[in-house]
Amino acid sequence: MSHITLSNLSFAWPDGTPVFDGLNAVIGDGRTGLIAPNGSGKTTLLRLVTGELLPGSGTLGVPGSVGYLSQSLPLRTSGTVAELLGIDEAVRALRAIEQGDASPEHFTAVGSDWDVEERARVVLARLGLAELELDRELTGLSGGEIVTLGLAGQVLTAPEALLLDEPTNNLDRDARRRLYEVVEGWTGCLVVASHDRELLDLMDNIAELSATGIRWYGGNFTDYTEAVEHQQEVAMQAARTAELDMKRQKRELQTAKERSERRNNNARRNEGNAVFPRGVAGNRKRFAEVAAAKSTGMHQQRLADAAERFAVAATAVREEELIAIELPDTEVPEGRIVLEYQDLVVRGPERIALCGPNGSGKTTLLRAIAAHSTARYLPQRLDLLDPDASVLENLSAFAPDLSPNERRHRLAQFLFKGDRIHLAAGTLSGGELLRASIACLLCATPAPQLFLLDEPTNNLDLVSTRQLVRALTVYRGAFIVVSHDERFLAEIGVTRRIEL
Repeated sequence: MSHITLSNLSFAWPDGTPVFDGLNAVIGDGRTGLIAPNGSGKTTLLRLVTGELLPGSGTLGVPGSVGYLSQSLPLRTSGTVAELLGIDEAVRALRAIEQGDASPEHFTAVGSDWDVEERARVVLARLGLAELELDRELTGLSGGEIVTLGLAGQVLTAPEALLLDEPTNNLDRDARRRLYEVVEGWTGCLVVASHDRELLDLMDNIAELSATGIRWYGGNFTDYTEAVEHQQEVAMQAARTAELDMKRQKRELQTAKERSERRNNNARRNEGNAVFPRGVAGNRKRFAEVAAAKSTGMHQQRLADAAERFAVAATAVREEELIAIELPDTEVPEGRIVLEYQDLVVRGPERIALCGPNGSGKTTLLRAIAAHSTARYLPQRLDLLDPDASVLENLSAFAPDLSPNERRHRLAQFLFKGDRIHLAAGTLSGGELLRASIACLLCATPAPQLFLLDEPTNNLDLVSTRQLVRALTVYRGAFIVVSHDERFLAEIGVTRRIEL
């Protein structure tokens, strides 16, 4: 079997929070792009397929071998290159045999893979890591280099089904190009959970995960967006038509009520009029009442039907909340120096992209600037908030001078409304955590005039990326950003690039 089958799959976290309920899908050979908003369960689904998590109910059918490239891989700093490639036992056994140790366990560890070292070096060279020795410690390697090593391990083992979770995170342009080549050449079942639009354009089909299940779209991400845009146009037109019909039915109901009221008034006057016999007047009154009830009931039913059609049509329209903030306190006059660090000088509201290959020291430079200046720093790991404190409590720590009402107002502008301000930071999805972190940094006192961002679009869905772009657009200070997402850099209006 080279496909993945989900049958009535359900899963909930230990606290009872549901993730999936009755999920059904068959993921066959070819390249499938798995997309969904942050927090919808993409990573959870992949971990269920690998067996890291167990479903509450339902069944999973998977091929004999499943490879998994986790989005948390860049956080790994211990072990060796061989360990990350998954060949450390075979390499140790080979070297022991070469030194004359003929213990049976060494031959068992090697199996038939006598050329594993040579094959590993070929794969590392193919992926731009030829200089790494197999016994090299991971300490000191960049996040992008570690992700590429993880990919190399999957290429070496060639599983029947391969799952990639945000594989382009931390990768520079060259590393991304090599990943794309691997993806294009992969045979078998490949599932890619990603928000990288260029990577998703290499897919054969797109699977959109939501609370109601998986919806399939043939073609790549560009085909998907065109299909969704068409669906959105149709849904919005249907909603407008249904709304107009509902308004018309309301008017007709009101007209029918007014007509019925006039009939009833006439019937009451006729009943007391001597011109009409009492029996005739009474019959007319009863007829008017019956007719009024029928008319009103008919129009009420039409209105209810129209309202139901509008509700159904409205649910088909995709709504997107937008960050709506103003940050005048962050404004920096043109020409004012906001940073002097070694040879780097930042003046006024400059928007600078810090570029360079993986391992060139971009993150190290940002950390040094943050340590030697008053700049606000958003790290890759988004670990600046207290995970046990609520979103509101975290903002209070960053902005103690704001009144309670002003803090709530600021959080609402960053889409934390109602009870969501009381969520613990450690329970937030990637996109939510990014919004909470940016809210705390940009609303901090004193207002930041220099903002440092390290790979801020990692793990972000497309909606969250647009929200980040919106926040940076209204920010009036200077910023230095590390990112390999060229489209994102264009959208935030980078004015200068610095190559390391």
